[in-house]
Amino acid sequence: MADEKKKKTESTKTTAEKPIKVKLLEGTAMKNMDKKEKKNRCAVWIKKATLDYEIELKSMQIEIMKLQKHMKATGMRVLALFEGRDAAGKGGTIKRITAFLNPRSTRVVALSKPSDKETTQWYFQRYAPHLPAAGELVLFDRSWYNRAMVEPVMGFCTDEQHKRFLKDVPLFEEMLIKDGILLFKFYFSVSKEEQARRFESRKHDLLKQYKLSPVDNLAQDLWDTYSVKKFQMLNESNRTLTPWTIIRSDNKKRARINCMKHILSNIDYEDKIDPEKLIPDPEIVISGIEEIKHMEKNLFEPEQLRG
Repeated sequence: MADEKKKKTESTKTTAEKPIKVKLLEGTAMKNMDKKEKKNRCAVWIKKATLDYEIELKSMQIEIMKLQKHMKATGMRVLALFEGRDAAGKGGTIKRITAFLNPRSTRVVALSKPSDKETTQWYFQRYAPHLPAAGELVLFDRSWYNRAMVEPVMGFCTDEQHKRFLKDVPLFEEMLIKDGILLFKFYFSVSKEEQARRFESRKHDLLKQYKLSPVDNLAQDLWDTYSVKKFQMLNESNRTLTPWTIIRSDNKKRARINCMKHILSNIDYEDKIDPEKLIPDPEIVISGIEEIKHMEKNLFEPEQLRG
C-alpha cells in the first residue's frame, strides 16, 4: 500500500514538473533586443534567424502600410487569392499582411460552405459581392478555386461543374483585370511530410485546435488526387493576364516574407524602399509556368512532385 502511494506521488510530481513549452510572441525578440540588463529582467536565448525574420517582417509590414496609403489616395483596387492544400500556411501569411493595416479598407474573406440557396446560383455570384472597391485590399483565404481542387476531390461538385468552371474562370478573371482590379493568385505549396507534421502539431497545441478538421487525414490519403487536380487547375487558369504564383511553404517564415515581397515588387507606390530589398527568393517564389513544367516532368513519379 505504501509502495503504491509512493509511486502515485512520484508520478504526480513528474507530471507537475513537466516543462511547459512557451513560445515568444512574434516581434518580442526585435522589440527587446536593445534593452539593458536590469533586476526585473531575465535573458532569453533565441535563434539569430528568428530575430532576422522579425526585423525583415516588420520592414515588409511597413511597406504594406505605405501601399495601403497609396491605394487610398489613388483608388487602387487589389485582390489577392490564397490557395493551397490544408496546413500550407495561407492563413498565417494573411495574418502577417493585415496585422497593422486599417481594417476599414482591408478585408479578409473566408467563406463557409454554400447555403442551399447559393448552390442554385451562378457559381461566381457568392464571391462577387466581396470584390474590392476603390482603395480596398481584399484577401481571399480560399476562393472560387475551391471548385478546382477541394470540391471535385471530395465529391462536392459534379465532373460537368468542374469542367465548366475551368473553362469559365479565365474569362471571369479577365473581366476583373479589364475593370482595373490588380489580381494576385498565390498557391502555397507544402510537402506531404511537412503537412503531416503540421496536422500532428495541431492535435497537441490548444491554440491551433480550431484548425483541426475531419478531412485532415483525407488530405494525406488523397494527396495524389489533389496533385492531379492542381495540375489541371494550373494548366487551365495560368494565363498571361492572370498568372499563378507558387509559394514554397515548408518554411513558413520565408514563405510569408517572400509572398509580401512579390506583392510589393509588383506595385508602384510612394516612398518605396530600395527595389533590391523587395526581390523575392527564386527558391521560394515560382512562376505558374515553371510549376507546370515541373509537374509535367514528374507527373508519373508522384513522390517527386511538390505539394
